[in-house]
Amino acid sequence: MNQLTRLLEAALFSAAHPLGMAELRTLEPAATPEEIRAALDELRDIYQNGGHGVELVELADGFQIVTRREFAEQIALAQIIQRPRRLSAAALETLAIIAYRQPVGRSEIEDIRGVAADGVLRLLQERGLIDVVGRSESLGRPLLYGTTPGFLEMLGLRDLNELPRAEELSVALRPPEPATGP
Repeated sequence: MNQLTRLLEAALFSAAHPLGMAELRTLEPAATPEEIRAALDELRDIYQNGGHGVELVELADGFQIVTRREFAEQIALAQIIQRPRRLSAAALETLAIIAYRQPVGRSEIEDIRGVAADGVLRLLQERGLIDVVGRSESLGRPLLYGTTPGFLEMLGLRDLNELPRAEELSVALRPPEPATGP
């Protein structure tokens, strides 16, 4: 393993969030993006082929060393990691609306959900899952919301293109057909 690969491994191991290419480049300014990518590929191969309990994944526009899925349940049961607080159904609904319709304003969210969204929006912002991404051109120039890299990290996604398509969701959420007897 070369020096750059070891340096990236140390940084990724130490980081509490995925590190993007810009952050990784600050570690070794003389390294080209291609050299950094090659070092990341080397590190990924080492973890993949070396029988390690962790792996290098690309998510939320960055890279992170994470526990392999096959060990996640046992580690969670042992309660040796701090688990993120769960989101309420209202927060999950609001987050889904924002993820699929962003940029979206509070009034549109409230129209879809049928209830006020101020408190839920504040909670999602405090947790770093959404942020203000602009202002609408409509009357009063209301704030528009969008998801953050923290949202992608929470779901383990590289980018929003990895979200299930709306058609896939409608099939998954459709009630089961009643069973017909013989």
